[in-house]
Amino acid sequence: MQRLGKNHGAYAGEGIDLQTTLDAQHAAAQRHGWQTEWLEAAPAIRLLALCRPLPRPRRRVYLSAGIHGDEPAGPLTLRQLLEEDAWPAGCALWMCPCLNPTGFPINRRESALGTDLNRDYRHRETPEVRAHIAWLERQPRFDLTLCLHEDWEAHGFYVYELNPEQRPSLAERIVSAVARVCPIDPSPLIDGREASGGIIRPSLDPESRPQWPEAFHLIQHKTTLSYTLEAPSDFPLPVRVAALAAAVRAALEAL
Repeated sequence: MQRLGKNHGAYAGEGIDLQTTLDAQHAAAQRHGWQTEWLEAAPAIRLLALCRPLPRPRRRVYLSAGIHGDEPAGPLTLRQLLEEDAWPAGCALWMCPCLNPTGFPINRRESALGTDLNRDYRHRETPEVRAHIAWLERQPRFDLTLCLHEDWEAHGFYVYELNPEQRPSLAERIVSAVARVCPIDPSPLIDGREASGGIIRPSLDPESRPQWPEAFHLIQHKTTLSYTLEAPSDFPLPVRVAALAAAVRAALEAL
C-alpha cells in the first residue's frame, strides 16, 4: 500500500461534513442507551460528551477524537464504533467524539481562532479545553484512555504510550492489529522522538512539556495508561478509519 502523495506542507486530503457526523454520533449513542450531553464551551461552540455507565464495571475507558480539525478519521471511527455497538462486556465507556468543532469546517488543525487545542491542557486558555476539563473532572478515573489522531507526515500508523506505572503494555497488540489493515511507520525517529516498531514512549516529566496535549493531562489527572493513536493521513480515508478502529478494538480486547 502506497502513500497518496497529496500532503505537502499541510493536510490536503478529504474533509467531513461535521454536522452530519455529529448528528450520526449522537443518534447512534442515543439508540444504544448512552447518556448524551452537550457542553456549552462558548456561544455557538458545543462539545458532544457521551457516557455508557455500568453498575459494576470491570474497566472504565475514555475515548476522544477530533481535537485537530484536519484529522477526519477519528470522528468517523467513533461514529462507526458507536453504530456497531460491539463493546466488550463489563466495560463502562466515556467519549468526546469531536473536541474541535470550529476547526473541521475550515479543514484546519487549529480552532477557528487559530489555537492548537491539543497544546492547551496545561494553561487552559481556550473555552473548548476549559469546558472539556470541567466535564472530565466530573467523571471517575479511567483504566485506559485512547486519543484518536492522524499525522499527515507519517509513513504509516504509530502510537504514543504513556504508562508511568509500567502496567502491562498494550502497544504491541495495538500495532499488530493495525498492521493487518494499514502500514506501520518504521522510522526510528517520529515527530522528533525515538520510535521502535511504530511505538513511541515519550518522557513523562511534566516540566519537560511547557504545553500539554490532552493525553498528558489525562495521565496526570485521570489515568495511569494512555495511548495516542496516529493514523497516516497520506493514505485513503477508509484505510485510516480501519486503522484507528482496529487499534481501539485491540486495546479494549487486550485490556
